[in-house]
Amino acid sequence: MKKAFLLATVLFISVISTACINNFAVQELNNKAKAFMDKGDYTSAIERLKSSVDLDDTVFETQYNLAVAYTKAEEYQNAIKAYNVASNLNPDFADLYYSRAVCEENLAKDIISGLLTVEEDGCIVKADKKNDDNEDTVVKNSDLPDYVVKAIVDNLVAASDDYQIYADKIQDDSEKEEIKNKLEELNKLTESYVK
Repeated sequence: MKKAFLLATVLFISVISTACINNFAVQELNNKAKAFMDKGDYTSAIERLKSSVDLDDTVFETQYNLAVAYTKAEEYQNAIKAYNVASNLNPDFADLYYSRAVCEENLAKDIISGLLTVEEDGCIVKADKKNDDNEDTVVKNSDLPDYVVKAIVDNLVAASDDYQIYADKIQDDSEKEEIKNKLEELNKLTESYVK
């Protein structure tokens, strides 16, 4: 009986030690990621944060910071996925909804401007650089296949929903007014793409 208790104690201590080591390692990776973010090296920050997530995917701050790093690197699809994970861990964090809305809005606008294209299967990829002049390309609704319009509208609607959630969670009336104006802008843009 003593041997079984001793074995259980050793296993319990090992689990606690591993958890402490993982928490320390997670914190260390997060600190390194912050240093890279401060330097503008988002690729290195993302790699550190992904390693941190591999150690413990239940830390909200790590998931949120990963989403922010993807946002700063303009990898909006990856950012949205990371914000989704973070929102499952802490659905009450208001800034998350604003940040995810920015990504969804930027993703839609990058499709509209021609920086990104939508493939028939719905995948969004970087556009081939065919236009060498410096004019911004804006794709007209009438020129777009239905699956492209759907991607634009889906992202604009998602952005509107997230901006609204953010507005519902904050107390600052002036900021709520800014969000109201943003929602009106997005609604007009969305309506221009609805056939």
